[in-house]
Amino acid sequence: MKLYLISLAAGLLVGVIYGVLNVRSPAPPVIALVGLLGILIGEQIVPLARGALVRQPITSLLPKQPEARTTTDLGETRRPQDRAG
Repeated sequence: MKLYLISLAAGLLVGVIYGVLNVRSPAPPVIALVGLLGILIGEQIVPLARGALVRQPITSLLPKQPEARTTTDLGETRRPQDRAG
């Protein structure tokens, strides 16, 4: 959710900059964006409908939360010639 808020904030910032510079946005018209929203909703309905036909719990059909990303210790990433010595 945080990523979506950051994306929205960046879009708003660019919109404000376009407004200040009096530049027309290259964004599609609102009707096209509504159509895209319909596509996204439609994609989510299909798995839910399939699950309802097989009587699976809805929670098993929802997208899985991504696992937490782990970082590597940068001290372990050395060039091969540095490892020998």
